[in-house]
Amino acid sequence: MKHRERVAMALNHEIPDRCPMQVSFTPEFAARLRTTMALGGDKLHNPHGGGNTYELERALGEDMLLTSVGWANSYYQDAWEYTDEWGVGWKSAEYDTRFGKGRYTEMRVFPLAEDDAIDRYVPPDPNRPELYADAAWLIETLKDEYWIVGVTVTTMFETAWALRGYEQMLADFLLNPELAERLLDIPYRYHLTAAKKLTEMGVDMLWIGDDVGAQRSMLLSPTTWRKFLKPRVATFIAELKAINPQVKVAYHSDGVIDPIIPDLIEIGLDVLNPIQPACMDPAQLKQKYGKNLCFWGSLDVQHTLPFGTPADVRAEVLHRLDTLGKGGGLILGPTHHVQLDTPLENFWAMIDAITQTPYPRND
Repeated sequence: MKHRERVAMALNHEIPDRCPMQVSFTPEFAARLRTTMALGGDKLHNPHGGGNTYELERALGEDMLLTSVGWANSYYQDAWEYTDEWGVGWKSAEYDTRFGKGRYTEMRVFPLAEDDAIDRYVPPDPNRPELYADAAWLIETLKDEYWIVGVTVTTMFETAWALRGYEQMLADFLLNPELAERLLDIPYRYHLTAAKKLTEMGVDMLWIGDDVGAQRSMLLSPTTWRKFLKPRVATFIAELKAINPQVKVAYHSDGVIDPIIPDLIEIGLDVLNPIQPACMDPAQLKQKYGKNLCFWGSLDVQHTLPFGTPADVRAEVLHRLDTLGKGGGLILGPTHHVQLDTPLENFWAMIDAITQTPYPRND
């Protein structure tokens, strides 16, 4: 079965030969994996798919390949300190693991921190042809075999607060809602333009969304999400499906987002990502929403993958297949990029359990 056929069946709530798989990695884990697998190349791995060679993904037998246009590509750049094209300033933060040193890139400079800065701000141009060169190559070269996902995550809220500052953006929702609307419109217009272009080019799915959930509750109240974000998400989905009614739309948010899942179904969402199991019960989500949604992710990167045993990892994969994957509708993978602290034996236990387990299981 071709990779794209496997994904199409799962998203149609049918049972393919095995569960589809998608895995991404931080640059440090990708480098470690390339060495282990004796693969060539030393290009910095972008987990969002911007400028990715897809060598690792194809060697692992993944079924979906990502191609990203937008602010999310500002993460994980080479320099220790840098300013991205949006004017956001970044500085690296190093961390230690038993497998070596890793590096996060964190925002330190917010170009719209002052209220009047928005009047002078000129965002990047989403119509530049070079932004879509990777997507064009991927669609032309690999779409016959793989399910191609156009990525415009950090669609509104995350990019807006990167421009404004997180605390100030939250305050704006309450104290300066008109400015909050103007701030959200900047990344909304950019990413909608990019998503429409990717849809016209022929991607199979658009992956949108923002982190609006924390470990135990939402970062924004459901009321605030419904006021500021829901109308834009609804228009986003509608405009993509007007271009291609068959295109699938996935929405990403870490953390607890139970209160807004019915809203996402109402406005036409197809796939929910990443289903963070430390925050929401995947089996309960399947019972409540499995007839209306497909699910993508669900394998725990907070506990099981970095700190469990290979047997723990395999058991979690099998449990997801038997619950979240019952009757189809599941793409399995970690709930975030695989981090440097993950033992390789756990990583391979995950890959092997997904790719070598017949679906549905008979044991």
